[in-house]
Amino acid sequence: MMELAIFVGGLLALMMIGLPVVVAIGVTSFTALAVTGAGGLPVELLSLRMIQTLNNFTLLAIPLFILAANIMNQGSTTTRIFDFATALVGFTRGGLGHANVVASSIFATMSGTAVADAAGLGSIEIKAMKERGYALDYSTGITAASSVVGPILPPSIALVVYGWLANVSIGGLFMAGIVPGILMALLLMGMTAYLGATGKVQMPEPTPFDSREVLRTGKRAVLPLVMPAIIVGGIWGGFFTPTEAGAIASLYAIVLGGLIYRDLSLKSLFDAFRRTLMFSAVILLIIAVSSFYGWILVRMGIPQALAGQVATVEMPTILLLVCFALFFLLIGCFMSVIESILIFTPIVVPAALTAGLDPVHFGIVMVITLSIGVITPPFGTVLFMMVGITKLRYGQVVKAVLPFLIPVLLAILLLIAIPGLATWLPDLMGY
Repeated sequence: MMELAIFVGGLLALMMIGLPVVVAIGVTSFTALAVTGAGGLPVELLSLRMIQTLNNFTLLAIPLFILAANIMNQGSTTTRIFDFATALVGFTRGGLGHANVVASSIFATMSGTAVADAAGLGSIEIKAMKERGYALDYSTGITAASSVVGPILPPSIALVVYGWLANVSIGGLFMAGIVPGILMALLLMGMTAYLGATGKVQMPEPTPFDSREVLRTGKRAVLPLVMPAIIVGGIWGGFFTPTEAGAIASLYAIVLGGLIYRDLSLKSLFDAFRRTLMFSAVILLIIAVSSFYGWILVRMGIPQALAGQVATVEMPTILLLVCFALFFLLIGCFMSVIESILIFTPIVVPAALTAGLDPVHFGIVMVITLSIGVITPPFGTVLFMMVGITKLRYGQVVKAVLPFLIPVLLAILLLIAIPGLATWLPDLMGY
């Protein structure tokens, strides 16, 4: 218990006083070494473990998918996707709200993160909805909430990290995220339909359906829409690994913007590489330090001891999974998805496996519940992004998002109650 208090309590205390996550993790690891001795391990081992961790082919998928998203954000790809989504569902009540969710879901299959989704599509969606007469708070809420689909649908960076840490097939996790991601998108669209039908949100009259507009925008968006098929189909068919899919996605984005659409200049491409370098450096540094943290945890036997304790608890597995989900919802309010997965996967996965939970199902529940943190106070990154885009106060943005937490939480409850939503497709594909 002393070791667990140092590792978890000490880490959270350091983060609460304002230390950067990577520093808090490193200090906690050193403190654990100093207090417990960790079997006589030298502190010099930290640098060796960090280097060894990053020398990993699987982790290369992270900067590659980030690069693909940044390149697409530099050109007209995101605009083409939103225009097509608008033509497709814009004729319904709350049409641009539905288009918002559809566009975010499509972009999620290219970017893999909620932040990239909000950054790439957020300003476009807010501007279009404002011009059509939608209430700004509603537009803000649906734009922020739809970004949560990003870390669920493949190629999810969060699922890559979880699969690497939990030793679970990343291809299987990608397949497992498809049905829950679609389910969440449908529930968000259902909330939009409900708000429009009940008059709780004033929405403009829908525009008539125009098949010619669908064909026109679809023709403009057909090449970006091919990318998800390439990524998922290639992994599905065994033609390439998730890491190689990231390289193909980046190359495809360069060809699309630079040679076909010709709206990607060398300066824009350089800026995309620069943004990728900065963002990837932060993530990979946290991964490197966190791997040492997790390695010491295992060395001290903390996950094994916790797994033994969980095994003695008499409760149905569904109730245990609900308890895990509540824990992740709380953690997600204070830490980013990647940071949370890095810190807690080595601790909770052995306990979950001991309790008989499926690692793929558990991973999807874990990623979804942690992902809600991007739209919950106090540290929701997408909330701050919406403040910058809409110029609303932080409290107004939080209030705007609250109604859309209902369909997101409902999706989690359905996923917990029906494990087949996550496991059916991977089982079908033989993962």
